[in-house]
Amino acid sequence: MTDTSALLTPKPLYIEVAELIRQRIYSRELEPGSWIDEMKMAESFGISRTPLREALKVLAAEGLVTMKVRRGAYVTEISEKDLRDVYHLLSLLESDAAATVARHARESDLHGLQHLHEQLTEASADGNRFFELNEQFHLQLLELCENRFLLQTVTDLRKVMKLNRHQSLFKQGRIQDSLREHDAIMQCLLKRDAEAARQAMHKHFENGLLAAAER
Repeated sequence: MTDTSALLTPKPLYIEVAELIRQRIYSRELEPGSWIDEMKMAESFGISRTPLREALKVLAAEGLVTMKVRRGAYVTEISEKDLRDVYHLLSLLESDAAATVARHARESDLHGLQHLHEQLTEASADGNRFFELNEQFHLQLLELCENRFLLQTVTDLRKVMKLNRHQSLFKQGRIQDSLREHDAIMQCLLKRDAEAARQAMHKHFENGLLAAAER
């Protein structure tokens, strides 16, 4: 009989706390640059400061929290250079991923990606839903590359990008522009045109950076 106990083991408390804080950061309940009151937050979660501090270390490693000597933890502020650097790396990695998927993905996998794209189209009037499906689309495309190092690297970069990304999608016209760019990417993938898929993904990130940089 297979031992499934490892699958049923609950997450450590600090991991659960890190996720709660992460969501507060993404929702802007904790604004970029704001100081994190450890005592107040620990009390609100009903925990001691030890798991809270461990959670903050996790978020600091992800780039979402900045630890300042003798001053404590702050929500990371993303500079224009930080934003350009993150988008540059994501453009390189995800453009390469799009080319790989165009060459090697199974037809059934492309159909699954197409279905997700159709859901994205249907959600264009709902900004929050569109944002969720947009991220799912990109991550599913990455998973089709079957490169766990690529997936982990992009996942970490996207955590930092989300400090700004959510707001950029709500700018007038950006959702429709993003949708057209996704459609172009999807058509290249279905045609198995690797170089066109690479260029379409690069253009998607180039336009995304322009929208994100307009503050």
